[in-house]
Amino acid sequence: MAIKGEVESFTEGSINSALFLLAIPMILEMMMEATFALADAYFISRLGSDDALATIGLTETFMFIVMSVALGISSAATAMVSRRIGENNVDEATFAGVQSIFLAIFTSFALGLVGFIYAPDLLRLMGGSESLITEGTSYCRIMLSFNIVLVLLFVINAVFRGAGNASIAMQTLILANGINIILDPCLIFGLGPFPELGLKGAAIATCIGRGIGVLYQLYYLINGKSLIKVSVRHITIVKDMLLRQIKVAIGGAGQYLLTTISWILVIRIIAVFGSDALAGYTVAMRVIMFTILPSWGLSMAASTLVGQNLGAGKADRAEQSAWKAAYYNMLFLASVSVVAFFVAPPVISIFSDNPDVILNGVLALRIICAGYIFYAYEMVLGQSFNGAGDTYTPTLLNFIAFVLIQVPLAYVLAISAGLGPMGVYISIALSSAILAIMAIVVFRKGKWKHIDI
Repeated sequence: MAIKGEVESFTEGSINSALFLLAIPMILEMMMEATFALADAYFISRLGSDDALATIGLTETFMFIVMSVALGISSAATAMVSRRIGENNVDEATFAGVQSIFLAIFTSFALGLVGFIYAPDLLRLMGGSESLITEGTSYCRIMLSFNIVLVLLFVINAVFRGAGNASIAMQTLILANGINIILDPCLIFGLGPFPELGLKGAAIATCIGRGIGVLYQLYYLINGKSLIKVSVRHITIVKDMLLRQIKVAIGGAGQYLLTTISWILVIRIIAVFGSDALAGYTVAMRVIMFTILPSWGLSMAASTLVGQNLGAGKADRAEQSAWKAAYYNMLFLASVSVVAFFVAPPVISIFSDNPDVILNGVLALRIICAGYIFYAYEMVLGQSFNGAGDTYTPTLLNFIAFVLIQVPLAYVLAISAGLGPMGVYISIALSSAILAIMAIVVFRKGKWKHIDI
């Protein structure tokens, strides 16, 4: 039923069953996203250019800013839609979903304009060499200019998830990323009738795939096959609802932007040690994304359960859902960290035959994965705060963990203490552990149960 998309009641019955039914399509969705990220890195690595791989890493630092905004709006969408669904008010949930789409369009247009104009300057700002800028500007410009397909993909899927239609979100990413994977080698290497576009081809393939995914989402929104059914009367700006969405979205975007800012600064520190270190870290993070994104599926399931149960007036059930999801996530990521330690060398070698890139990638993968057992709790509890509409608590916690701890520690260990890139990896693992402990302490206080949205 979870795969077919039948709508389930998540405010009564077994919490384990609710997590299972809601998380399955979300986990499959996230695994598909991660599969594409790895496939993209693999095909680009076949170009034989470390600059090409490094360009992905540098561009992604700015795409993470776009994703931060998208995730912020998505957090607001899931919180408000799931709360209205828990109250059995589908019509208000639909209006809330439409406001999220409006907000996504406005913000993505502004971000796209900046990316189109300043793409080469952004790469230069991050320490990219002139050869990297020459090769990678087109890739960076296309990805940033057409960010609207990524933002809408995230936000509309968040609307579906908030309504409990997680299978539609899953189907969307399977379609979008499936097309990406097919078009990637065709446009990069010029297979068959396709032109050989190199690195630029990867960006075009990504935008086409995501664009088709958005069209698929819109089809489901307007044809009445999902719980959220948009008609002409819903396509209007509801000022009060939009302002509430913006308030929640600012907190959501804030927490992800803080994470992204720290990510950019960390990338900047690693760039000091050359393209090999940067390429190795980029590959390692692609592999890490593959293992973490399924956990994001479980975390988003917790977010929906928290929102719907708070809407139904069942705060205790909302809390139980969060703790159970966190526990299951910890068991999963603990197992993954053990496996990652042993298989790191052959896995990283798939993406590069450069010994220095492999060395850096293996080191990054092993050290960062050591913090998985803590990160499992932070992922779920952070999303549970968001599902309750309390997006400002995770923002504060992220500021402490990433801005005040991770970045200064990375600089001290890597530069001052002379540990090089390894110092950065250690700072990432330690800050994740500290963030998890803070999240557990604050979540237990229960103030999130009384947020009105």
